[in-house]
Amino acid sequence: MSVSPITPVQRTYDPIDLSSRAFWSTTADDREVAFAELRAQRPVSWHPPVEDSLMPDPADRGYWAVTRHADVVEVSRNSEVFLSGQGVLFENVPQELLEASQSFLAMDPPRHTVIRKVVHSAFTPRQVRRIEDSIKANAAEIVSELRAAGSGADFVDLCAKELPIRTLSDMVGIPESERHQVAAAADALVSWGDPVYLDGRNPLEVLVTNQMYLHQVALALAADRRANPGDDLFSALVHAEVEGSRLTDQEIAAFFVLLAVAGNDTTRQTTSHALKALTDFGDQRAWLAEDFDDRIGLAVEEFVRFATPVMTFRRTAASDYELGGQQITAGEKVVMFYSSANRDAAVFDRPERLDLSRHPNPHVGFGGGGRHFCLGAHVARAQLRAIFAELLGQLPDIAAGEPSYVAGNFVHAIRAMPCTF
Repeated sequence: MSVSPITPVQRTYDPIDLSSRAFWSTTADDREVAFAELRAQRPVSWHPPVEDSLMPDPADRGYWAVTRHADVVEVSRNSEVFLSGQGVLFENVPQELLEASQSFLAMDPPRHTVIRKVVHSAFTPRQVRRIEDSIKANAAEIVSELRAAGSGADFVDLCAKELPIRTLSDMVGIPESERHQVAAAADALVSWGDPVYLDGRNPLEVLVTNQMYLHQVALALAADRRANPGDDLFSALVHAEVEGSRLTDQEIAAFFVLLAVAGNDTTRQTTSHALKALTDFGDQRAWLAEDFDDRIGLAVEEFVRFATPVMTFRRTAASDYELGGQQITAGEKVVMFYSSANRDAAVFDRPERLDLSRHPNPHVGFGGGGRHFCLGAHVARAQLRAIFAELLGQLPDIAAGEPSYVAGNFVHAIRAMPCTF
């Protein structure tokens, strides 16, 4: 469904500029100062188009920034009004890249409903158990490798990024020879806005090249699993059928791209942020260690809230709608700021503090509910439980050094972070 405003509405941009490169180059604490003001005074505010857009559009007048927890949840759960089919990223992305890289994340019903059902049908209890068993085995091996590397090693490179790619590989059966290239391609799809990563390369070219590579891997896997089905998720995907529908090759390839990006980067970032938080909040680390098995469930939810690995997603209004005291016009873009919603003091007591016993913890780290709630949330939780069981078991005194952050408005990314033990 395509929508556009009938009559452009002239609006004044908010004095706080959430669209600039400078804003997203500051620290999360600095950004929170701006978010706190917006939540308190202008929870839904109008902003200019994002700087350094992939596809500058002269007709793009800007977007509504949604910073309050209650409003983020309202937008998330009202998918009749707030559509995903015109893209979910802050920036404008070429239409041909949308579904090819974002799968049902960038779809609306009825296609979204059918494809998500097919994908969900492949996540059977048996698949979930198999995935969780492999996660525990991989976590133990990864922390053993980190210990062997010695104190001072880069935690991101040797630990945080390893569990997601090994989990993904086991889930879909990626050959070991392709694993790190798949991880690198997934990194590229969320790093195209990072000047350090690009190193002078054209961002659109980086996006297209790496997306094409992931499609090639997916199509080769699909062809093999049709001929030689196994016990992995990809075999289940290519044979899954719901109401007479099966995924096409292109739908499988698009879902693989989504799985590679969402399954790789978000868990990796949460793991890194969580170790830094446990280092900074020693009392919380001690509380968790006292009764790890009973307390890790609550702790994982707080890790996700505190890290908020995905900071923004957008929607497009299908019809006029009032939100947070503002009149949104059909066709206008609406951006949800999860990192602001997860620090909303109206919902979270002392949100700036890591509180592993926080309960209830209605964070929006996996989305604010509704049709697009994260399908892989249970896998992410399993990975976080497993990796911290091994870290605190094998390396009980492990501590994070100073992180090096990646500037950007999508993923709350840590480029590198030394660890000592």
